[in-house]
Amino acid sequence: MLRNYLLTAFKVFMRRKLFTAINLACIMLTLVVLLVVTALLQNAFQPSGVEGRSNRYLQVHMLESRLAGEHKVRRSPLGYKLIEKYLKPMKTAQLVAAVTGPEDVSVYQGDRVSQLLLRRADAEYWQILDFKVLAGRVLNADDMAQGRMAAVINESSARKLFPGTAAVGQKINAGGQVFEVVGVVEDALQLNALSDIWAPITTFPSSEYRTQMSGEFTALLLGRTEADLPLIQQEVERIARSVQFDDPREWNSARFWADTKLGLFSRMVTQSEGADSGSAMVLAVISVLMLLFMLLPALNLVNLNMGRIMERSSEIGVRKAFGATSAQLAGQLLLENVLLCLAGGALSLLCTWGVLAWLEASALIPYLKVQLNFTVFAYGLLVTIVFGLLSGVAPAWKMSRLDPVHALKGAA
Repeated sequence: MLRNYLLTAFKVFMRRKLFTAINLACIMLTLVVLLVVTALLQNAFQPSGVEGRSNRYLQVHMLESRLAGEHKVRRSPLGYKLIEKYLKPMKTAQLVAAVTGPEDVSVYQGDRVSQLLLRRADAEYWQILDFKVLAGRVLNADDMAQGRMAAVINESSARKLFPGTAAVGQKINAGGQVFEVVGVVEDALQLNALSDIWAPITTFPSSEYRTQMSGEFTALLLGRTEADLPLIQQEVERIARSVQFDDPREWNSARFWADTKLGLFSRMVTQSEGADSGSAMVLAVISVLMLLFMLLPALNLVNLNMGRIMERSSEIGVRKAFGATSAQLAGQLLLENVLLCLAGGALSLLCTWGVLAWLEASALIPYLKVQLNFTVFAYGLLVTIVFGLLSGVAPAWKMSRLDPVHALKGAA
């Protein structure tokens, strides 16, 4: 019986090519956009690879300095002194790293100038993040202590700066400073890993950074397990209340919080000032928007299915006249919907692979590497099938119970 159903469904699809094409397009558009957006969000907030330990660490990005009584507020990235004096000695964190944000620098090679991104980081940074080393080594504590003019560059920069030759051991002039390349790592497009060149903190042209409470640093706080993160957040809040500025007449209180990647994004979007970063609200908004996006083509699919089934009253009348039961007709119509959804799902999977591969290869987003989330694909396909079934149940049952004479006349 199933073979007959499948054969009949195939014939219906071929006869009604326009309906079939529109239905497939609705299903494919829904799933492709859902999967591509999810892949990008996952790369941002739950990455694998370099920041694969992001479920175990938090980051302190912003210092809010205040002067009580005058409503004077300053917001800036952390200074190295704040990290070294207050965050490095933390008891709940296994490791505390300091890293600057990526800054544009000019790399000079004779008459050729390249614009690249440079970060300065300490040794703990290389222990928290998991870079894939392609040649040489990463920076270590000895490089920091000795103030070595050593640098690590990424794979794309190595090809760009030293085409056809090994980069390790070469010299680069970045921002007026000469570094020796000691290692090459794989490209990475992630919040704390994005850069072309990395150098030790101790290579700053001036040692002034050591005395600054506010500056250009972010602190990464690694817990031993994911369960340590709430304890780290609580300790960071206590530390913020104990911070003392050099001149209390200018600033006399500090506020800063340790956030997850999603929490940091949410705090920046919502301008939250407190322990609650607003991540629950942002996540809820993202979920509602994705659900609404799925509902629009799903409702369109419902209308298309109802119209497609209602147009087949004459065909249903003929089949009933030849003895087909209501259950057989309803089963056939529902099977057609399921097959359409499955076909749309298979095609959307191939299209998503193509879109993601194109995004990676196009360099539209530099260093992007994304993976298809099969769990989200399964849920999306399940939702599509459910809508396909729901959209077909009522009209299928109604049409299957028509009197053959009325059905042959096209009366619904």
